[in-house]
Amino acid sequence: MTDRIYNVLFLCTGNSARSIMAEAILNKEGAGRFHAFSAGSRPKGEVHPLALKTLETMGYPTEGFRSKSWDEFSGPDAPEIDFIITVCDNAAGESCPIMRGSGRRAHWGVEDPAGVSGTEEQKLRAFAQTATFLKSRIMAFLNLAQETIDSAGIDTHMKQIGAMDGATEKSTKAI
Repeated sequence: MTDRIYNVLFLCTGNSARSIMAEAILNKEGAGRFHAFSAGSRPKGEVHPLALKTLETMGYPTEGFRSKSWDEFSGPDAPEIDFIITVCDNAAGESCPIMRGSGRRAHWGVEDPAGVSGTEEQKLRAFAQTATFLKSRIMAFLNLAQETIDSAGIDTHMKQIGAMDGATEKSTKAI
């Protein structure tokens, strides 16, 4: 067992919902082993209130989140990133800036709950479902053996995780 803490960056175009929820979930569930961040290629400038409400309902911290650009992770003072995980198909197709660290990449696309129209209850259900899909992927990632995370074969495992229930079509084609 190692004392190493892995830095994980979740990317989404707007950094207002999916990537924020993934950051919160991994920071709590992977505490002491992983440190999560999130960012977007074109950040919306605010976190979606239903993302925060969903996290709160699920028992995750909601303080301190902000919608930010992935450029914050490309400078000399940025943390070294071990894993870069895109959670939306748009971000997966974009060319990321150069980031410090090895930055193993994976795509875990799930549908955008912010794009759901309907009643408040329907929107909340969409956010809850997205958070559940993200948590399932994160728990599968956390359950990988240390040797697997450090191995060259991690990419295959990351692709399999990305194709779990709720995956976008692009995620399932990545395998």
